[in-house]
Amino acid sequence: MSKDSDASRVVVVTGASGGIGRATAKLFAEREATVALLARGERGLDGARADVEALGGTAGVYAVDTADAQAVDKVAAQVEEDLGEIDVWVNVAFTSVFSRFVDIEPEEFERVTKVTYLGFVNGTRAALRRMMPRDRGTIVQVGSTLAYRGIPLQSAYCGAKHATQGFHEALRTELLHDGSNVHVTMVQMPAVNTPQFSWVLSRLPHQAQPVPPIYQPEVAARAVVYAADHPRRREYWVGETTAATLLVNAVAPGLLDRYLARTGFGAQQTGQPKPPDQPANLWEPADGADGRDFGAHGLFDEQAHSRSPQVWASQHHRTVYAAGLALLAGATAAMVRAARR
Repeated sequence: MSKDSDASRVVVVTGASGGIGRATAKLFAEREATVALLARGERGLDGARADVEALGGTAGVYAVDTADAQAVDKVAAQVEEDLGEIDVWVNVAFTSVFSRFVDIEPEEFERVTKVTYLGFVNGTRAALRRMMPRDRGTIVQVGSTLAYRGIPLQSAYCGAKHATQGFHEALRTELLHDGSNVHVTMVQMPAVNTPQFSWVLSRLPHQAQPVPPIYQPEVAARAVVYAADHPRRREYWVGETTAATLLVNAVAPGLLDRYLARTGFGAQQTGQPKPPDQPANLWEPADGADGRDFGAHGLFDEQAHSRSPQVWASQHHRTVYAAGLALLAGATAAMVRAARR
């Protein structure tokens, strides 16, 4: 399949009404793919469809709550009836609560888990039921640095992403055991400038923000599309901070605990008070109250980076590894020559 055109490919994107899902749908549309847009918010879905069609893609819109396994499976069947056989399924949809754990109600925590973890499970199951008999297809899980490293004020989301990581690894080993041509891969994201900070249920006194440095959703979307084209890798990392955090967490997690305890509360809030009329999408889509289409970008365009050199390194790790070995060999040879002199 040409990377410049997906004209014959059917792609499903959950959480397509905003943020990374919206940006990913647009990027597939630029490649002339047929894109099935899944989300709850009808206004956002209408906006996403307009984006896809304006860029030359074909769009199908399906309002669904990914926490409902039967509804997701029914939508998957409808997508194949309407658009054709599903080639790529991208799981993005999530929700969260910005709060100390002790202030989150049990039903709120459960809801985050159902959407952010079980929503991925439900989407994956629906995709596999159709891909495995054909012995082809790709599933991309949009993960997070928080799939490995928990931070304060996001206990529900961190727990769900950790669960998704374990699920992904288990499923991947099963598919490898079977020699399946259905592939699953995961893309671990950094802080991204998405509308979630304007619609996630928040009990923080100030406006929630992603922990800087912040990246634009198009950076994330490009990584997702690359992963869909190259799904044999178990995962990709996006953003320099993602790589740094995961490496530090692997060697000094206790040190990182103390650092986050000291900085994590302030880093996730701006100095501005939280708007009193801010919507919360935990139970209902955020675009339902005022009919607003939030789009792909959040409030932090001025601070967000549009590029990440680390993404290239993650996608070309063999080249980086070989270059590292060459540099090490050169340095060793230089030291040997110096010692002989």
